[in-house]
Amino acid sequence: FVFRDGRLQRENLRRLVDAAGRENLVLDLSCGRVNGRYVVLTDRWQKATDFAIERANLIELAESCAEFLIHATDVEGKQQGIDSELVALLGEIAPLPTTYAGGVHSQWDIDQIERLGRGKLDFTVGSALDIFGGSALCYEDMVARYAR
Repeated sequence: FVFRDGRLQRENLRRLVDAAGRENLVLDLSCGRVNGRYVVLTDRWQKATDFAIERANLIELAESCAEFLIHATDVEGKQQGIDSELVALLGEIAPLPTTYAGGVHSQWDIDQIERLGRGKLDFTVGSALDIFGGSALCYEDMVARYAR
């Protein structure tokens, strides 16, 4: 709804903010590397937009939401490690609370998110958890360590 036809639809975003309130919105910026930069992907991550993950763009979107959820589509669901370049970029430029998702396989990856993200990023873990068939991360241990 917010990203259509390869572009940010500012009027749709405004309508969404008016309906739900900025404080209730988390924008999912699923992104992948295209021509050397990270851009938002749509349509099941098959279509690149012209919206790059860069400081000015995130600052603009921050006026319309309370948080970002950023999926690293190149590594999502593979359990082969995080996109460390994207994590470092987000640690530098994210103007709002931001949750990184993608590629987490082990505690080492989580520690890298903390380090590269400068302590500013939250994270999600999916298929690496034992409750989803993974073997490197125990759900109960994760809750005990990270639940707030």
